[in-house]
Amino acid sequence: MKVILLEDIDGLGKKFEVKEVKSGYARNFLIPKNLAKLANKINLKWLQIQKKIAEEQAEEDLKKSQALATQIDGLEIIIPVKIGQENQLFESINAAKISEKLKEMGFEVKKSRIILEKPIKELGEFNVKLNLDHNLETEVRIIVTEEKSE
Repeated sequence: MKVILLEDIDGLGKKFEVKEVKSGYARNFLIPKNLAKLANKINLKWLQIQKKIAEEQAEEDLKKSQALATQIDGLEIIIPVKIGQENQLFESINAAKISEKLKEMGFEVKKSRIILEKPIKELGEFNVKLNLDHNLETEVRIIVTEEKSE
């Protein structure tokens, strides 16, 4: 029996693939759990439409990622922090802090996308890589400065 997979299924296939499976497996497991649809003419036309929609969505996502990469590339992010008497930082700068600062500047970048070998624990300038969606890579400059007290 031919079915259209509605989700990725380990050992069987990826979403929107047409697979030949045993009829009992399809009727008793895949179709009742909404993991697959019967591959008839109507559902195959539906599949073509879904693939086209997914392709357009992927293209749109790529354009958004490219625009974000262009805007962020080379951006300087100034992070003021409190320091002690011997210029030691009271806090370290990690991916979450950088992500938060980017969000304040209007850029939505998940902290998991920020490649930081170890937290920044000193004043200065540091280049940090960002791995965006669609394998796009960009770099920002983090400038850690002393927080001015009023």
